[in-house]
Formats: sequence, C-alpha cells, structure tokens
Amino acid sequence: MSLPLTIEDLRLQAKRRVPRMFYDYADSGAWTEGTYRSNETDFAKVKLRQRVAVDMTNRSLASTMIGQSVAMPVALAPTGMTGMQHPDGEILAARAAAKAGVPFTLSTMSICSLEDIANHVGGSFWFQLYVMKDRAFISRLMQRAKAAGVNALVLTLDLQVLGQRHKDIRNGLSAPPKPTLMNMINLATKPRWCLKMLDTPRRSFGNIVGHVDGVGDMSSLSSWTADQFDPKLDWDDVKRLKDEWGGKLIIKGILDPEDAEIAAQSGADALIVSNHGGRQLDGALSSIAALPGIVDQVGNRIEVLFDGGIRSGQDVIKALALGAHGTFIGRAFLYGLGAGGEAGVTRCLDIIRKELDVTMALCGLRDVTTVDERILVGGREGAVTRLGVE
Repeated sequence: MSLPLTIEDLRLQAKRRVPRMFYDYADSGAWTEGTYRSNETDFAKVKLRQRVAVDMTNRSLASTMIGQSVAMPVALAPTGMTGMQHPDGEILAARAAAKAGVPFTLSTMSICSLEDIANHVGGSFWFQLYVMKDRAFISRLMQRAKAAGVNALVLTLDLQVLGQRHKDIRNGLSAPPKPTLMNMINLATKPRWCLKMLDTPRRSFGNIVGHVDGVGDMSSLSSWTADQFDPKLDWDDVKRLKDEWGGKLIIKGILDPEDAEIAAQSGADALIVSNHGGRQLDGALSSIAALPGIVDQVGNRIEVLFDGGIRSGQDVIKALALGAHGTFIGRAFLYGLGAGGEAGVTRCLDIIRKELDVTMALCGLRDVTTVDERILVGGREGAVTRLGVE
C-alpha cells in the first residue's frame, strides 16, 4: 500500500480497518451533522496570500502552548474511546506525540488509564476532565492525574447534556462491543483489529472501572455514566475545581464571546475554542467562524487555543492567522491511529508538519510565531466576511 500523503488517505485506511461502530463514533456529529461538516469545510473559505522572492531559509515551527515548548503549535486533543480505534490506542498516540514533541491529552473517557500512560509513556501529558455528579470520584481522579505526572488539566464544559448522535444510537455503541449479530458480522471483516484487541486487557474505560464504588463491569458502568454528567455545572464549580487542581488549567468548549469573557476572568491559563467536533449543538458556528470574535473579546488577556475541523497544516496556519496561539487535532490523529497504530499517528503529525512548513514558506514567513492576519487575502476582515460572521 502506498504511503499516505494526506489526512484523507489516513481516513480511508481507518474506515477499512476499524469496526464500524468505532469508526462512526469518531467520524460523525450530532443530529444533521451540519456543524460537524462546517468545521471542516469553512476552512476553505479562508484564503491565503502567496508571496515570492523572499528569504525562506532556516524556517522554524517551534512555539509554546501554555508556556510549554512544542515542536509545532499542535496538540493531540482529548478523544473518548481512543483505545477502540486501535488496541492500546491512547498509549500509542501518546508515544507518537512524545516523539514528535507535541502535547498529548488523555480523555476522562479513555480506554487506557492515567496510570497506563504514566507507566508506558511517562509523565508530562495533559488530562481532560469531565465533571461528574460524583464529586468525590472527581477529586480522586484529579489526585490520580497529579500522581501520574499530568502538567495541565483540560476542563471540558460543553458536555453537561449529551448531544444526540444518531450513528452511535443506531450502532448501539459500547466498549467493548456487545455480541450482537450485526456487530459479529462486522467484526469478522476486521481480523487484524480483533486479533490485537484479544492481545490486550484494555477494553473498557480505564479511568472509571474499578475506581468508582459499585462499578466493576460494563453493566454497572453503563448505569453509572448514564446519570453522571452534571447539568448543574456552573462557573462557581469551575473556580472550585481550579483551586483544587492548583496547576495549569485550560477551559475547553468555548464558542461564544460572552463565555470567553467569563473564562478569561476565571483565572484559567487558556481556553479552547471548540464545539466538541460538531457532536453537541448542531447548528452552532464552526470553530473557525467563532474564533475571530473570541480573539477580539479576550485574546489579549488569556491564551486562545483552537480545536475543530483541522485536516491539514494549512488549516493550522489559518487558525493561527486568525489569532489562535495553538491548535488541537482530534479526528485527524484518530484516522492515523485507526490506519496504522503508533506509526499512523506519527504519519499524521508528519503530514501536518510538512504542510504547515511549506504553507508558511509560500506565504513568505520563516517563523511560525510570526504568523498573523497579514498572510490572509483581505486580512482578518476579509476572512471574517468570507466566513459569513457579522
């Protein structure tokens, strides 16, 4: 098989290799999936200025995210059930990120646990926290994160109520998959995935099973999680969690300037402009359309990071040009993981790095930290007009 040249190449490989319910979990959105699609397609509306006869030598992609040095301004986003895209997926993705010099973020709803990442990859990774009603469990989870060497907590605020995701409902999504006839037929077509999954003990939610009173198997886990996301979560809870954590805090799920203002006043170190990959409120703005307004509101007071729809290094540079300090990739690295495990994630990062480097050069810049609206046709206002944002 030829070497994948684009993220789309990796997506097609992943679709062939990953069981349907888990591929669909990664590659779908809520309701009509309109916001999910616009996250990706809206990037094409942002046009770049090509420059010529400028010195393009000695280029650098090195930057920082929340004060941490990174080889390029890209981090692996927290994604649930990563270990179902490929057995031991979180461990493999974390290894690829470490080799590439970019941050890895573990999800609360991961298959591999905090301790797995610490033991197999080492410390200095980030951890994404969902706030559950069981606050004693949340306190223990944060203590475990500290013990595992986590150096930034990513607090997700946009999943108090679960968006309706039709593909997950129709597929009967569960980890591990239930032995239904439909699942067994599909799994029979994915022998490589099945053989590798049989070779690992990690098949359920490693951060939860065995760490919550009364939750020791899939049946009890399903009952617990169905009632645990907390619709009462508010900004007072954010402050309490920040004080309890005591370290670097990133707030994820900001899509509105008013919420960005509150986040900036909360004392958090950064916020992530994100609509949860179009998996929550269908009909919301794409992340790239929401970014300029949030940067205008708070960009000089809190580090603004970006997540949603990135499928290339060109998308990364467009987000930077519209004011993001750094970016996250979710589906892009999941495609790589599903396509080829750790090597697939490495290939994903290589593709994005190469595209980012070449695009920066052709826009007449040598240092990624100098990317701004000057590289956009019509500047920032031109991009905002094309995105249709008032």
